[in-house]
Amino acid sequence: MSRARIAFMLPIVAALSIAAGCGDDDSDEVTTEASAESCTADQLDTVTDGKLTVATDKPAYPPYFEDNDPTNGRGFESAVAYAIADQLGYDESEVEWVTEPFNSSYAPGPKDFDFDVNEISITPKRAEQVDFSEPYYEADQAVVALDDSPAADATSLADLADTTIGVQIGSTSLDAVSASIQPTSDPQVFDTSNDVVSALKQGQVDAIVVDVPTAFYLTATQVTDASIVGQFSAPGGDEWGALLEKDSPLTACVSFAIDELNSTGKLPAIEKRWMSQVSDAPILE
Repeated sequence: MSRARIAFMLPIVAALSIAAGCGDDDSDEVTTEASAESCTADQLDTVTDGKLTVATDKPAYPPYFEDNDPTNGRGFESAVAYAIADQLGYDESEVEWVTEPFNSSYAPGPKDFDFDVNEISITPKRAEQVDFSEPYYEADQAVVALDDSPAADATSLADLADTTIGVQIGSTSLDAVSASIQPTSDPQVFDTSNDVVSALKQGQVDAIVVDVPTAFYLTATQVTDASIVGQFSAPGGDEWGALLEKDSPLTACVSFAIDELNSTGKLPAIEKRWMSQVSDAPILE
């Protein structure tokens, strides 16, 4: 995209180590430091004093952001970002949004944001270069095909073996295609999500693989002559986390905020409002 229904695939200690980006540090120490008393706006070391700077890509698509405007609080990730900010003691007026392309977000080096929300999957390779919070969502993958394509009639992953599939470079969709569909020819890889969609529209590929919520948006608004063939689970799960600069002093507190939102029911409520349709796609096995 789980989510509020997060089912941890790793032992708790390991998950906390990845989320907090703490390397060899003791994860119990990290969670002890993050508390309602320590994770307050007046104590956090942010990019801009008194502000919380949040990044995402542009354009910003539904159901994660509405009207290509992250600042309006509408859409799943916009709502999650503002909920994290509120949990940490920031008013909406104290949240600043900046643009960060997806492919550069997890590159090593300094960041000009406090955290990034952009459907970014937590992977061990990325966690070597950046920090991740506790996951706020877990997404399945979806196959989208033009209605007149043979791929549209697939009822299993095996039926897609001879399909020319398009995916975005650096995405977990690429890994999911290779591991689960195992096509006879390599997937065609494109630089941006827009390029992936264009390739489908122009018939360069028979189908594309994206996360399930994106698939619903694409078939409803951008490629209306295409349908969701079905959904399947990414190997090991596909958990999304807030991305932070490596060894960020904010990582433990952002994770703390997400845990609090989850335990109080606020995160499940946000997911239910913006992501409820994802269960409607058929399952491919």
